[in-house]
Amino acid sequence: MAKLILYHTDGCHLCEQAEQLIKGLVNSHNELLLVDIMTDDQLIADYQVSIPVFKSEQGQQLFWPFTALDVREFLAQAE
Repeated sequence: MAKLILYHTDGCHLCEQAEQLIKGLVNSHNELLLVDIMTDDQLIADYQVSIPVFKSEQGQQLFWPFTALDVREFLAQAE
């Protein structure tokens, strides 16, 4: 099972859009973790101006804006 992370924060409408998009495409072979960057100073420093960011176990990152096609390709590479 591949672990995938969506870095986000509360009140971010782009993050909500990204979550909806990703949840519609992730299958049962993947575990999607939602990580609020506001819980960690390093995450704030890394992602404050670039959330939402979708990250694979291998460290690949997909930065917003992304489309359904982008997410499908990203998931194929993450498996």
